[in-house]
Amino acid sequence: MNRNNDSQPTLFGRRGRRIEGFTLIETLVALLVLSVGMIGVVALHGQGLSASGLAIRHTAAVGLASDIADRIRVNRGAREAYEGAAGDNNCDDPTGSGGVDCTPDQMAAHDLFLWQAQLAQTLPGGQGVIDVDTGTNPPTYTVTVNWNEPASADPMALAIEFRLPIY
Repeated sequence: MNRNNDSQPTLFGRRGRRIEGFTLIETLVALLVLSVGMIGVVALHGQGLSASGLAIRHTAAVGLASDIADRIRVNRGAREAYEGAAGDNNCDDPTGSGGVDCTPDQMAAHDLFLWQAQLAQTLPGGQGVIDVDTGTNPPTYTVTVNWNEPASADPMALAIEFRLPIY
């Protein structure tokens, strides 16, 4: 017969003492399960941050490739000059009055100079190459952007290709 007035069943130990609460083993097992879960959450968060950083750098590379493609479209007369060396030709007018006079080839070298500076500033180890194939009609431009991804041993590369009719 149960002498307890509680409606819950009572558990008794070996010597007749009532056992209540959690044992040390149960508490340690619960703590272990919770710890494993928290480690999983932290690892998942780290992977999310890494993927976010990769996406940001990839978006920047696309933007910079589009920027030089727009510069090429504006300066159609330069054609093969975009394969040449970059140079600071001071083709940008600091006053904004449009008083600087550069040839298309000088403007192409200046565009490359500005673009390569942006690549180096925006992307880790950022570099860019432009290939021009004048054998196609219209000429085909291939813009390649390379950078070093911090979490990867292999460098990243993005290439866009476009054709530019000459008017």
